[in-house]
Amino acid sequence: MTIPDIDKIYPRTNDKQIVYLKNIITDPNIQIGEYTIYNDFYNDPLEFQKNNILYHYPINKDKLIIGKFCSIACGTKFLMNCANHTLHSLSTYTFPLFSEEWGHKMNVRDSWDIRDSWDNRGDITIGNDVWIGYEAVILSGVTIGDGAIIGTRAVVTKDVPPYTIVGGSPARVLKKRFSDDIVDKLLKMKWWNWPVEKIARSLEYIQSGNISQLEKIE
Repeated sequence: MTIPDIDKIYPRTNDKQIVYLKNIITDPNIQIGEYTIYNDFYNDPLEFQKNNILYHYPINKDKLIIGKFCSIACGTKFLMNCANHTLHSLSTYTFPLFSEEWGHKMNVRDSWDIRDSWDNRGDITIGNDVWIGYEAVILSGVTIGDGAIIGTRAVVTKDVPPYTIVGGSPARVLKKRFSDDIVDKLLKMKWWNWPVEKIARSLEYIQSGNISQLEKIE
């Protein structure tokens, strides 16, 4: 039995378009699970952190969390909180961001902070075994459940339940992947947390959709 090397960058020999994301991320506010892959046939996939995670300013400390065994297609974008100009002000202009330029005129209160330039909607959290399609856009504050599928060029503005397929702009539910009974079993099983040797023994049943046999794996 061959056990994959989770510490390498490129999962496939002579294929520089697909990378294990966990091994190329340097920002501590970006957390990627094992075996999650990104494919890019336009740009260098090693530049994922710069090209695909946008408006992720260090001062805001918001997080992008992606689980294990996810498949992220070319051009997927994650729009973090600093993309959200505030809606609480009478103006959408980011005045606090330019307080240095405006000088004392911007010191209207002691608690002034450049983070008042945008609305914080929370972290982006992606579950395990999620497939995100070509050029999809995930907005800040969104949680995508385990096993979900995000359609090509979908714009995800709301949470996506586990094992649900969504598509469109804004993304809407298209259908559930499996029956409630199978979804419940998969969420309890959490095969992605199994030892890699056990997953390797289970691939025949995972690939064939045979959950009754998968439940018997020890």
